[in-house]
Amino acid sequence: MQRSMTRPGNHVIKSYEIYADMLFRIALVHLGSRQDAEEATQDTFIKLIEKAPKFKDTEHQKAWLIRVITNHCKTLLGRGWRKREVKLENAEPIAVDTPEDLALLQLVMAMPMKYKTVIHLYYYEDYPIQEISKILQISQSAVKMRLQRGRQLLKLELEGVESQ
Repeated sequence: MQRSMTRPGNHVIKSYEIYADMLFRIALVHLGSRQDAEEATQDTFIKLIEKAPKFKDTEHQKAWLIRVITNHCKTLLGRGWRKREVKLENAEPIAVDTPEDLALLQLVMAMPMKYKTVIHLYYYEDYPIQEISKILQISQSAVKMRLQRGRQLLKLELEGVESQ
């Protein structure tokens, strides 16, 4: 498939300036690799240019971009060549304030995808449950359940770390 070589519109450039860092962080949490996260972010903006959807407002656009990058990351992780465990030490570090924050981030990144996604959106990107529900296209009760189970997994892991 040949892509058009025209320059993207100002709205795409502005969207990139506003959302690229957030989308990169989401992809990094999912994929665990700086290079893969950069590629996923780029692919998301290419899809924005190609599809050129009409958005009701900036929140609608933001939710669309998050949904696209999340789905793209799931696709990448599902490919045969990609089915491998990604260690945090191979990833570019996300800015954290303390060693405790880094340890917690490592635990979050090791979680199953469905818990990692809601934990990241809720705690690291400050999305309310209602917005996460819309973005991931799951019910609010499913978001709450995943947050609860994710917290339980983290608590068990943290208790295991403290007892060592």
